Formats: sequence, C-alpha cells, structure tokens
Amino acid sequence: MRVAETDRAQHRLEVLVRANRAILGELSLTTVLRQIVESARELVGARYAALGVLGPDGGLAEFVHVGMDEETVRRIGRLPRGLGLLGVLVDDPRPLRVDRISDDPRSVGPPAHLPSMETFLGVPVKVRDVVYGNLYLTERLDGAVFSEEDQATLEAFGVSAGNAIENARLYEETRRRERWAEAAAAVSSVLLDPRSGDPLGLIAETVLRLTDGDVITVVVPTGDRTFRVRLARGTGAVGLEGTLYPSSRSVAALALETGRAVRVASREQEGAFAVHLRDLVDVGPVLALPLIGSTGSYGVLIVGRLTGRPPFAAGDLDLGESFAAQAAIATELAQAREAQQRLVVLQDRERIARDLHDHVIQRLFASGLTLEGLAGAQTPAVAARLVSVVDGIDATIRQLRTLIFRLQTAPAGRTLRTAVLDVTAAAAPGLGFEPDVGFEGPVDTVATDGVVDDVALVCEEALTNVARHARAQQISLTVTATPAALTVVVTDDGVGPGPGRPRAGAGLRDLATRARTYGGRSELGTGPAGGTELVWSIPLS
Repeated sequence: MRVAETDRAQHRLEVLVRANRAILGELSLTTVLRQIVESARELVGARYAALGVLGPDGGLAEFVHVGMDEETVRRIGRLPRGLGLLGVLVDDPRPLRVDRISDDPRSVGPPAHLPSMETFLGVPVKVRDVVYGNLYLTERLDGAVFSEEDQATLEAFGVSAGNAIENARLYEETRRRERWAEAAAAVSSVLLDPRSGDPLGLIAETVLRLTDGDVITVVVPTGDRTFRVRLARGTGAVGLEGTLYPSSRSVAALALETGRAVRVASREQEGAFAVHLRDLVDVGPVLALPLIGSTGSYGVLIVGRLTGRPPFAAGDLDLGESFAAQAAIATELAQAREAQQRLVVLQDRERIARDLHDHVIQRLFASGLTLEGLAGAQTPAVAARLVSVVDGIDATIRQLRTLIFRLQTAPAGRTLRTAVLDVTAAAAPGLGFEPDVGFEGPVDTVATDGVVDDVALVCEEALTNVARHARAQQISLTVTATPAALTVVVTDDGVGPGPGRPRAGAGLRDLATRARTYGGRSELGTGPAGGTELVWSIPLS
C-alpha cells in the first residue's frame, strides 16, 4: 500500500515538475495561459479544466478552457460570467472543493448543452499577491472526487503558474512598448515625408493594429455640440464615416476635456458616457485617445473590440496616450512643413505676377498706344491692320491680368473669379483649347455665394454647348461688373445659332430661368463677327 502511495506521489511530483517546466519555458501570455490549464488538468487527472481571468471590474474578462470539443462549445454559446461556484472564488479567493455541484446551494445550475459536471476543485492564481484569476477543474477521469492531495498539488502549481504569468506579462509589456515606440518613429518619419498621404488615416490604422482592435474612428468636434466621424477603419467602417452624434457626455468629449485617454472595459462599465461606435457596431471594450498637439486638437481616436473580447490593458491606455500625443505633434510638424512649402510657392507666384504687371503689361500697353498713334497717319488699309494689332494687344493684356489673378489667388479661396477659372479649366480638354477669359470691374466684391454658383453654372452650360455643337476654334468669355449689373458674355467663332445648331434645350432654358429669378435676362444670338454669343445679365441694384 505504501509502495503504491509512494509511486503515486512520485508520479505526481514528476508531472508537477514537467508542468512547471512547460509553463515557465513560454513567453507568449496566450500560450502560457493555455499551457497552465492543460497542465492543471493533467496534474489532478481531471476531464475538464479552465482558467478564469479577472477583469478590472472584478468579473471574468477571459475564460480559457480545455476538455470540450468545438461543437459543444458552440452549442453552449456565451462563456461563463462568473456566477455560482465560479463567482464564489471571485468573491472569496480561497481553494474550494465540492463533491457534488448539484447539491451545493451556491450553484446556479448548468447552462444548456453543458456536459455533466458534479465534482469541483478551484484554486486562485496570484501574481505578486494579487489574484490574477482562478483555476477551475471538474470530473476526475477515474470517477473519484477531488482529494486534499489534489488541492495541495494544484495550490503548489498555482504558485508556479503565477510566476509564469508574471514573466509572460513582463515580456509582452516589453514587446508592446517596443512595438509602440517603433510605430511612433515610423509614423513620424512618414508624416514628415512630403509624399505622405492622409496623416490621420495612417495614425488610425497603426493604432488599430497595435491595440488588436476591431474598429477605429477619428471623431472631430463640429462646433454645434456634435462630433463628426471623419474617418473609420475596420468592422463597420463604411457605415460609420460621416455620421454625427451629440458630444454631450460622450467618451470623446471626456477625452478632449481631460486631455487623457479613456478606457471602457465593457458595456456594463460604460456608465453615463456614450460610445458612438455602438450605434452601428456591436463593440464592448473601448479605448479613447485624444489627439492634442501644442496648437490645438485634431480629434479623438476611438478604438473598439467586439463584444465578448477581452478589455484593453492598462499598458494600451498609457502607451496609446503617449503615441497619440507624439502623432499629433508629428501632424503639426507635417502641416507646418506644408504651410512653409505653400508660402514659398505663393511668394514665387507673387514675384512672377508683380513682374508681369510692372514690366510686361506696361510695355504692351505702351506699344498699343504707340501703334494707335501711328494708325492716324497711315492709309485706311494700314490703319485697319494697326487697329487690329492694338485689339490683339488689348486681348493679351486681359489674358495676362487673368493669369496674374490666378497666380495671386490662394487655392482655397473660392470667389467668382476662381469659380469661373475652374469651370474654364475643366472645359478646356473637351474644347481642345483654352478659352480667352476676362474680368472687368469689381466682380468678386459684388457677387454673393448664390450668384457665384449661378455664374459658374452659366459658364459651364455655355462652354458645354460650344464643345458639343459649335465646332469653334476660339471662345471669349467675359464677366463684367458695374454698379448696375453683372454680365456674362460668351462668344465663339463656330457655326452660329442658325440651322446648324439645335434649338434651345433644357440647359439654356435653365439659364433663362436663373436670370429671371434675379430680374435679369439670358439671350442667345449671333456674335458681332459671326458664331454665337450668349449674354446672361442680372441687376445688382
């Protein structure tokens, strides 16, 4: 009898040593947890074993189990939440042995499709004297109940398991910090590259990868007590982009107000602060990272994991916050670089415009005056030729003034001039040449936003008709502003409005309707030198 007991003790010791060696030789936390459960089951000869990892709220955040096949797990559905005997160890982390679960008043009854489980043994697993989770074992393979020896063996193993978990956590924390640091350096390098694209998109994709999240959004305040989802990546991203939601009592608002990252472990932990991702995506754990630089905020990164997944670790909170701050500064530097480059371009364009105005136009104007003076002393034929040359010089001066305006106008400023120039530039490929565009009078100061839109539509319709029907080689487009009226004249040298041109279509009728809205007129007829002339005019007083 003693020989048999000695053999069992020696075998158990060998299994314990082998189990300790197996778990202490691993560095991946996921692998360590799985190995702990496998080794615990082998140590006491149990059919089923599990490790319930405690979350920040004291409940079960993760449940690693072995012994049940995938089909059984699928049929059971949601894993335990820490009730019944499992919750007893959560509330009172001391070893617990039960010979018959169904007779224990603390049991809440098994879920549907759970295999028969009667005997139970549970022990806490501590990391630095703090309970990390609990080992749960049921059903010895030999049909016996768990013994005091089983409990003592499992308690001894729990000490090694705690050490293995601590080692794995330290290793993963080190690797996590390295990955965040490498990502921060890589993002900063890319953002400072003149060829880099959207900085927020790059930052969001990096955070989504590093946090192992399922969906991430960048939300920005709109100024009317709402947030707008500027971009989204991951699960449900298409439905999230562009949506608006109230900023009041949202995790994004909390992150911006405090300037600190916010972590929500689950739906139950959300409290009074709303998570906009849940409107379209079934997320549980959430992490909010404010993008705040030295000159202001660029929004908030909201990254979420689907319901049922483990919450974000404290390391994700600290490292994510540091990364977001560094990314915001890198974004500022990239924007400052772009602004400096734009300033250099604008200064160069201003210099070119000044030279054109002060030298080229003045010389052309002087040449035109000289030719006009000579025309009076010439024969009628020569005088006509000289007048024609003067007219050409005047047209060139108008084109140069338009070019000067283009050089001096910032790309973001949409005025009547820029709207017309954008339309003509877009029409040029279809026409096969650049229209001659001119402006006379204070066209930008008299045009409201609605007038700008209407004038742009008038020019677009006129140029489209020329491209389709006129077979023109030249087009003159002039916008004139006087105290009394704003007039658009589009003239071409094409086939004219006669039999070769179709009747006025819906587009031309629309131009007439728009003109009448202002009390103006829209007329299509033959130009002074043939071709077609469209005159669209509205009163300004």
